[in-house]
Amino acid sequence: MIGKSTHIHIVGFPIDLGADRRGVDMGPSAMRIADVDRRLQALGYSVTDEGDIPIRTIEVQEEANSKLKYLPEVAEMSHVLAARVETILDNGDFPLILGGDHSMSIGSLAGIGAHCQKTGKTLGVIWVDAHADMNTEQTTPSGNIHGMPLAVAMGYGHPDLLRVGGEFRKLDPRNLAIIGLRSIDPGERELIKELGVAAYTMFDVDKLGMYEIASRVLEDMSRSVDHLHISFDVDGVDPSIASGVGTPVPGGLSYRETHLFFEMVSQIDAYASLEIAEVNPILDDRNKTAEFAADVVASSMGKRIL
Repeated sequence: MIGKSTHIHIVGFPIDLGADRRGVDMGPSAMRIADVDRRLQALGYSVTDEGDIPIRTIEVQEEANSKLKYLPEVAEMSHVLAARVETILDNGDFPLILGGDHSMSIGSLAGIGAHCQKTGKTLGVIWVDAHADMNTEQTTPSGNIHGMPLAVAMGYGHPDLLRVGGEFRKLDPRNLAIIGLRSIDPGERELIKELGVAAYTMFDVDKLGMYEIASRVLEDMSRSVDHLHISFDVDGVDPSIASGVGTPVPGGLSYRETHLFFEMVSQIDAYASLEIAEVNPILDDRNKTAEFAADVVASSMGKRIL
């Protein structure tokens, strides 16, 4: 069992407004088809599936700002997700948020941050991703908000996004680690260096090995944070394993590197929330990516080979 909670709440957040390629709005359904709930129940958890938070599709909206595409709806629904996640945590339970593109993290981190602020906890985040997701309106090459959630969480971005969950900085850069990086925009590179974020590229994974990186990161988190949140963008994994993602980048984490990391996460007492982003069944082969992601969720919750 992970942490202190044996009750997991599944929340679907089928947003695809933050990305260029359609299809990630079906990610929550794909994860359910992969029986993520049954995998958790088999490990002894009680699971409540709260269904999906309804989000208006692109077809019924206008893109008013090319540098912040679909900002009003992203901000509005982020408030809804933040409140839902905060309530789950306030009740002492574990939120498992299924996306959706990675703009989902604006809401999830805001809700977790609000819970931590009022309970006196320190939030730590491990971001498993090929991308840094630290762009702003000024640095974004695409205008896609799924490339901005980490910047927003650390206090950089449009006011409508910064005020989600309350007007405070949700995440201290000192309590963030990113693993699996291999596609970083110039503005993100500058912000990573400016803030001193612990950022492990695939060069680092190749050089040091996943066990060494995970040990370093998790030891640091265990010393400094009370609530550890894991944000898993499935494109952090190599496309040969997880092809059903919107922005695949070759040279990612292997099957065993991914499971090793999440098996180690399950041993951390502060681990208290998880989100899965960017599963895109339209681009997948017989739901293999969601099946893989659901199995990774189980590893993070204590599933073992022996």
